[in-house]
Amino acid sequence: MNRRQFTKSISLLTSAGMTPLAFSKMKSKKDLATDSVLEKSRILTNKIPSSGQSIPLIGFGTSRNISLDLTPENIKKCTALIETFFKLGGTMIDSSPMYGTSEQMIGHCLKNLDYPNELFSTTKVWTRGKQDGIDQMHQSMDLWGINAFDLMQIHNLVDWKPHLDTLRNWQEEGIVKHIGITTSHGRSHSELEKILATEPLDFVQLTYNVKDRAVENRLLPLALDRGIAVIVNRPFNGLFGFSKGQQLPEYAQELGCKSWAQFYLKFAISHPAVTCAIPATSKVKHLKANMLAGYGELPDHKTRKLMIESFKELI
Repeated sequence: MNRRQFTKSISLLTSAGMTPLAFSKMKSKKDLATDSVLEKSRILTNKIPSSGQSIPLIGFGTSRNISLDLTPENIKKCTALIETFFKLGGTMIDSSPMYGTSEQMIGHCLKNLDYPNELFSTTKVWTRGKQDGIDQMHQSMDLWGINAFDLMQIHNLVDWKPHLDTLRNWQEEGIVKHIGITTSHGRSHSELEKILATEPLDFVQLTYNVKDRAVENRLLPLALDRGIAVIVNRPFNGLFGFSKGQQLPEYAQELGCKSWAQFYLKFAISHPAVTCAIPATSKVKHLKANMLAGYGELPDHKTRKLMIESFKELI
């Protein structure tokens, strides 16, 4: 993808309503209902505060699901998965050098799909040393097959000061459009808070879900106040074990939730500070269910409280 194509892809990101894939004729009533919603609706979007660019509320995480041996069979499988993601309205693919072969797999998939215009390319720098960071980010470009990223993030705050200097320069040069920083598992929240309060950033990525709500106290309000977009990672972290075999609350079904996955995602993406969530899956069926959370209504403040109470009853 050259610079002109990259710029063109940015301008097309807001056209998120696309025609779904032609799925198998042998479908359950639940599958048919899901497809009907996806065909008749458009995925919800949020604007990135710093740029005004719109992105869908559901992205595609790659931490474990596509880190596979680069065999023709695996590449074909992952290409179909990512193609479905785009056709259901998705744009953001998030990766990292930390995620095994994920970046290589993304590169193969994008090449097979002729580099979809919808792509919002997102990865991270995860190493120590300014030059090593530069080398790693160039390697990521090579692996993806692009020469600029929509978002480059400093992974888990590793050596963030020298990398941030590089990224500020790259942002001026147009090599990256947005810059951000990440954490997970509740690590380094105190340090992250200081960075968000003092450094101008476009994005922060952190863990948030109906069980792990620590970031509600300080980090999410701070991001909202500072105009920093929030990407939620681990929106399902350990949750399905509590809800397996349990019936969804009636109010959740009225929101359009057909699964606990959608319940959990709608909770995460409905927080006023959250821009999008990046669930990871290796199965088309689960991908479709995840994407459905980005359609229809989102819970209001009152309903979010009900969701918290409903989850507490499961524990």
